[in-house]
Amino acid sequence: MIRINLLPHRAAKRALRKREFNMLLLGTVVAAATIWYVGKLILDERIATQQRRNDMLIAENKKLDARIEEIKKLQEQTSALLARKQVVETLQVNRAASVKLLDQLVRQLPDGVYLKAIKQTGNKINLVGLAQSNARVSSLMRNLESSPYLQSAELVEIKAVTERNQRLNEFSLNISLKGLEDPNAVKTTQPASAAAAVAPSSREKVMQAITK
Repeated sequence: MIRINLLPHRAAKRALRKREFNMLLLGTVVAAATIWYVGKLILDERIATQQRRNDMLIAENKKLDARIEEIKKLQEQTSALLARKQVVETLQVNRAASVKLLDQLVRQLPDGVYLKAIKQTGNKINLVGLAQSNARVSSLMRNLESSPYLQSAELVEIKAVTERNQRLNEFSLNISLKGLEDPNAVKTTQPASAAAAVAPSSREKVMQAITK
């Protein structure tokens, strides 16, 4: 069968080009949509992978924070133990110094002098006592200054009093222990009877000197 094209030759070419253009445009749109979709899938997968990594890093950071907190607690406990150890060592040093103090007071106490109270604040000691005369107090201060463990004897007060129907001099003086640490300035008060307990015979000698 013979087909006769009644359209003009140029119109037929334009129609063909239009169809080709439409097919090319459709192919381009389909290709662009495919590329966009594939790119979106790849990008979403990368984002999901990065999010999983971020979640893993956050979880590890939380674990590290917990470990750091445990380490801080251990460091605080260690510091507290070291501080307690230092306090115990200081107390031991101070205790040994207190024993030396009592021994030195008994050794350096001249005849005619009686101690009523001993108050220690760190390496500072305050002595309160009775003496038959001012000269006895001066002798006590010289003896304390000559001690290898005591220094800086300083008279605070001296006044006349009556004890057991006797005229005596009540004195107060301060001295310092040599080489004693004083981190907390812990105050301790010891009665004069403690000093006498170290050497009862010395106290009896002092009492005899006062009552003579």
